[in-house]
Amino acid sequence: MKLTKKLHSCVRLEKDGRTLVIDPGVFSEPDAAVGADVILVTHEHADHFSEDRLRTGLESNPGAELWTLAAVAEQVSAAFPGRVHTVGHGDAFTAAGFDVQVHGELHAVIHPDLPPITNVGYLVDGSVFHPGDALTVPDHEVDTLLLPVHAPWNKISEVIDYVREVKPRRAVDIHDVLLADLARPVYDMMIGNLSGADHLRFASGEGTEA
Repeated sequence: MKLTKKLHSCVRLEKDGRTLVIDPGVFSEPDAAVGADVILVTHEHADHFSEDRLRTGLESNPGAELWTLAAVAEQVSAAFPGRVHTVGHGDAFTAAGFDVQVHGELHAVIHPDLPPITNVGYLVDGSVFHPGDALTVPDHEVDTLLLPVHAPWNKISEVIDYVREVKPRRAVDIHDVLLADLARPVYDMMIGNLSGADHLRFASGEGTEA
């Protein structure tokens, strides 16, 4: 697969002429989901789920379909009958040639006073794992971990320990749009030196083979 980083937590995976997009939210490009055959959304927060971006993607390809948890599916299923699928922890499916396993149930705690919401992560082709906004450890070997490096719900020690627990071959930064450029070398150094995995950071539009 070809992995292309988009802004914030959005990524595109391409193989055999088909495209899968994860988490086109309000911080990602307006056309982030255009041309997708498969769209996956981890949870309902706006930086991961933008109804406008989803509509743009689904309308650009009449054959495109969305897999997501109930909180998101309920908001868009009426507009795209038969094209929106609800998933949860433990589910597995194949879409446009991509094999997807669903892991996780809850968003990481931002503050105890805030009510918890659901969150799922997606393991694509048994290789690339996008956890959404959680530090979910899948019960499966991961080659490429898409790593949420900066969020109101995490700190750098948790990020490093998460990589150590998952034990991927490499970690690729996501959830990074609010991370100041001045801080990026510090994060690069600490994750690269302490996590035990190869650490990669890409600008939007850059990527690698996965």
